[in-house]
Amino acid sequence: MSAPRAGGISRPDIPTTRTEHAMDAQQQFVTAVEAARAAGGPRLVPEPVYGDGLGNADFDLTPVTLPGTGRVAFDFPGVSVGTAEYLEGPTGATVLHFDKPARTAVDARGGAIGITGKYETVNDAICLTGGSVYGLAAATGVEDELLRRRHGRVGWADLQTVSGAVIYDFGARDNAVSPDAALGRAALLAASTESIPVGRCGAGVSASAGKIDWSRIEYTGQGAAFRQVGAVKILVVTIVNPVGVVMDRDGTIVRGNYDRATGARRHPSLDYEAAFAAGTEPTSVGGNTTITCLVTNVRLADKELEHFGRQVHSSMARAIQPFHTTHDGDTLFTVTTDEVELPAAGARPFGVDSINSVGLGTIAAEVAWDAVLASSR
Repeated sequence: MSAPRAGGISRPDIPTTRTEHAMDAQQQFVTAVEAARAAGGPRLVPEPVYGDGLGNADFDLTPVTLPGTGRVAFDFPGVSVGTAEYLEGPTGATVLHFDKPARTAVDARGGAIGITGKYETVNDAICLTGGSVYGLAAATGVEDELLRRRHGRVGWADLQTVSGAVIYDFGARDNAVSPDAALGRAALLAASTESIPVGRCGAGVSASAGKIDWSRIEYTGQGAAFRQVGAVKILVVTIVNPVGVVMDRDGTIVRGNYDRATGARRHPSLDYEAAFAAGTEPTSVGGNTTITCLVTNVRLADKELEHFGRQVHSSMARAIQPFHTTHDGDTLFTVTTDEVELPAAGARPFGVDSINSVGLGTIAAEVAWDAVLASSR
């Protein structure tokens, strides 16, 4: 982690000596995250202080790649996933790259959507980042690196398309450092074809949940899950940053809306019900979004692909409550590599009448729930 450049905004809690600069900031961060996880208690987010803040121009930023608190293995030829972070934020980017252009459908919901590209035909990569509207720049770095790999060829067939979405992660930190083109490129360069880090890493390094009140917000992170059924492959990568809480399948609240007074997590419905009963205004903290990429190798018609994504996106309301609110900007990219042809099923082998996309979506919904849980363990 770098120190502020000369002439930058002075901040007493930023190290200024060479000895402090030399400390292994990455290892410090990893150690702190592991200690919080091992302690097993709440992972509360400090209340932010908004005002003049240090930004990218105030640091000599160097991308790092954090290990997360675990890794999810996947076997999906032609698909790779990489992450990179600026510890000065901390903030980060996550990139899914496809060896061949992959057909895509986009399901964007909520009242605060931050998206770039939104190519609903094919994409060569999907870029998920922190930094809110400023983090959209990370996708340009992915495009720049893909252009370099095409040796500067810019014929129509050579154009590389990258779509991206952002979360607002400034509420979990006290600065304006944002993912930029260099960080997006670093995430692509770090892409692996074998496993994905989960927890506080990538675009989820400063993600959080349960934002009913500043004092109750908890860190979440990046989640991922993979499942193979016969020849069918399903991969989900999600950055969980909702106003809602993270729910386990047994109804337990895993992360968010932690009440310090009682030492328990509470479902937001109880807070809202109490406010309405008392005739007072319900509270909520802004700056929320869950962004997700769902990848399958099953060939689906365009309409099927769209509804497959909608089905899975809707199912995530079981894992995140509430979900798709006016205070969220939830976006899900559904991608297929078109490699597996399922037998014709249903009244017609295409569109909303085919049972294939329904069955696939039912399985993928469980994978998505696993991914959400992986972000918060």
